[in-house]
Amino acid sequence: MKLEFYWYPNCSTCKKAKKWLEEHNLDFESIHIVETPPSKEKILELMGMEDVPTKKFFNTSGKKYRELNMKEKLPKMSVEEMAEVLASDGMLLKRPIVTDGKHVTVGFKEDQFTEVWLG
Repeated sequence: MKLEFYWYPNCSTCKKAKKWLEEHNLDFESIHIVETPPSKEKILELMGMEDVPTKKFFNTSGKKYRELNMKEKLPKMSVEEMAEVLASDGMLLKRPIVTDGKHVTVGFKEDQFTEVWLG
């Protein structure tokens, strides 16, 4: 199956991940995470795929995260509320996000990509 690759083209980590996917000849569709952020339903689906803590889907070092004071709000939020906030602004999402509909990776770590996408 073709991978969905949610990325932000100006992000150096995303560029590394894209290069890795290309070097390993994986079939993927690039989706600009800000222009076309995943829907709340898609985010909930992604959150349910792997044993990835919901907080990991947030770009905790991002400006928007700080502006919205998410550090204070997150502990009090339900998963539904988190997904709604994430769907509202692609800059809040940690990137890249890669999925095949069964598995998901958030961020880029070469060993994790090797295990999930080549394993």
